[in-house]
Amino acid sequence: MALAEVCGLKSFVDFNTSRENDKYSREIEAYSRNFMNNAQLAIPPYINPAEKLAHLAEGTDETGKHLKIKFDHGTTTLGFQFQGGIVLAVDSRATGGQFIGSSTMKKIVEINDYLLGTLAGGAADCVYWDRVLAKQCRTYELRNRERISIAAASKLLSNMIYNYKGMGLSIGMMLAGWDKRGPSLYYVDSEGARTPGKVFSVGSGSIYAFGALDSGYRWDLSDEEAYELGRRSIYHATHRDAYSGGIVRVYHMKSTGWVHISDEDCKDLHYMYQEQKEKGLN
Repeated sequence: MALAEVCGLKSFVDFNTSRENDKYSREIEAYSRNFMNNAQLAIPPYINPAEKLAHLAEGTDETGKHLKIKFDHGTTTLGFQFQGGIVLAVDSRATGGQFIGSSTMKKIVEINDYLLGTLAGGAADCVYWDRVLAKQCRTYELRNRERISIAAASKLLSNMIYNYKGMGLSIGMMLAGWDKRGPSLYYVDSEGARTPGKVFSVGSGSIYAFGALDSGYRWDLSDEEAYELGRRSIYHATHRDAYSGGIVRVYHMKSTGWVHISDEDCKDLHYMYQEQKEKGLN
């Protein structure tokens, strides 16, 4: 009895408990459901949340100012396959419109030793669902005593976020990994796309990255050439796109797992490439 009293437990049922308190308890449980099931998020209390949220984008606040639901995002990420595996390269700038929130954002998530994910879109959305995917992949490995395939992991991620299509998620991710079938690269976004491919670039600076990537890409690149191509492509995107910048990170996915290659400031790369240009080395 003493322990029950310390814990706040009662030995009888209190029939005078307010129904209003029950209502609040039910609301708290409904809006914190993802604490118990992290693949299930709380959604607005509408019959059709996606339709209602779309109407909000056309409304105004109490001052008459237009409500902006579709926020500006900026980043540059790329990935490509070559004879030595898969190279991923990203920048590190996190922005909210024209505001630079961080210059050290880590946009490559190490899901497990043989699977990497990149972030583009809403930082919170991408990080959250990458963590959920990491948990699901680990659960699969414990249950089946083998690593999940990259195709299955990408399908799992696509199915989870597709449940919230039209509800405000902003996700454009690449999944790169190595399994029994060899290297695989997939693009997954919040609109339901799940696309395998050899070369991808995602984000506001992707059009600039593709300019350098397409001109230098070929299948028989050496490892060092592939690293330099990824690094140079991200640098050119940061130079032209105001929403990209910071540190250029490069990872290499091999048959033995991922390897972190380099973290270099785009400012240092700018002066290095400028010096090479003046000397006629590139």
